[in-house]
Amino acid sequence: MQLTESPADRFAADLAALWPDDERTGPLGLAVSGGPDSLALMLLAHGALPGRIAVASIDHGLRPEAAGEVALVERLAGERGIRFNAFTLTPQPGNLQAQARAARYAALAEWARAAGLGAVATAHHADDQAETLLMRLNRGSGLAGLAGARASTTIEGSEITLLRPLLGWRKSALEAVVAAAGITPVRDPSNANPDFERAAMRERIAASSDWLDPAQLAASAAHIAEGWQAIAWYAGLDWDEMVAPDESAPGGVGYAYHANVPRVVAIETIMRIIAELGGHATRAEAARAWDRLWQGENASLGGVLAVPGVERVEKVGVLMRVWRFRPEPPRGKMN
Repeated sequence: MQLTESPADRFAADLAALWPDDERTGPLGLAVSGGPDSLALMLLAHGALPGRIAVASIDHGLRPEAAGEVALVERLAGERGIRFNAFTLTPQPGNLQAQARAARYAALAEWARAAGLGAVATAHHADDQAETLLMRLNRGSGLAGLAGARASTTIEGSEITLLRPLLGWRKSALEAVVAAAGITPVRDPSNANPDFERAAMRERIAASSDWLDPAQLAASAAHIAEGWQAIAWYAGLDWDEMVAPDESAPGGVGYAYHANVPRVVAIETIMRIIAELGGHATRAEAARAWDRLWQGENASLGGVLAVPGVERVEKVGVLMRVWRFRPEPPRGKMN
């Protein structure tokens, strides 16, 4: 008779696959809001790593109920002897959800550094991945966007490892973990507000449950992520082998790119060249630049001018496309 794997054992295996024992340099930090997903993360991690986790809860200053939700997490963590920290953020103008997300991750990175944590984990799960994949398909996103949330990455702008060990878990399974512990989680009303794109997509998925399987959609996102990882590796190779400093550029500041790879790879290389020259370009902008350069037209993006050409490359002895990138001259001084 085969025994059913317990949620605790399943979580421990999922975490070990992302964060092996020999790579753990400190406790695991958890972002816990008081909702069912993050509370399940706390309960599962406490079972798998007793005494080796810490919890942070963030009040974004957007809802009056948030302070009480942070207090709930503090109480539940205290009952289990889990180290706890609370943070209050000041809302910034603009897209509230995007600004809150950026501020949340910045706060988590700062907390991880100050507390000496080995990594930070969030409670993104399979249903989240399914929603993200469908939203981005609907926007015509490229492979990087369709890959969804990565199971292991770093917090943007930092060196802090970010883990998402629940990407293979359905939301219903996480809610069952919390219910089994006798805990009533909080419910953020914005998660059910169809004015927000994600909430609207969640409603549509639920209405199509007879033929849409969120677990399989999440698996597809994981497969796309593997493909994207291969492209990122190839782009690194393209940079090492096909990009060189352009000594002919004014002041010697520029790069020559021997463009001979598929468009999706070249876009990554173009973005990196722009960044190395002090600019910034989105993938969409880099894609448009590739289109122009491939057609033999100059391209300007992120404060950088790219000029296409065809040259004989000595080391291979053949004619190749060579695109030269250099800081864009001030207006009125272009020759």
